[in-house]
Amino acid sequence: MANPHLTTGSVWRLHHGDRETARLTVTGTDMPWVHADVETLPGFEEFRPVFAEQEQAADEEDWERADACYARIRAALTMTFPDGRPVAEFMLHIHGDGTAGWRWHDEPFDAPTP
Repeated sequence: MANPHLTTGSVWRLHHGDRETARLTVTGTDMPWVHADVETLPGFEEFRPVFAEQEQAADEEDWERADACYARIRAALTMTFPDGRPVAEFMLHIHGDGTAGWRWHDEPFDAPTP
């Protein structure tokens, strides 16, 4: 059975504190990546420069700078599934054209393995 969170039209949400800053409407998947159209909301604009820097760093294959952007994004923003549950871990790219791509996991990436 398909994951209902990955259904085209499902809406994931991005938050800064308790404020919703963006809605990510799923347009497709290329596992492990999910792709979406982005609807920005009030409060998102302060994060647009870090997403732009992350995209530029990735284009230039400057992985140290891209990782630093990722750390800043994860320190400031959280994501929720369409059902409202928090996403434990995600790697999100929001592109200048209003689209996004991300990977997610049910456990934090740095969680110890049993």
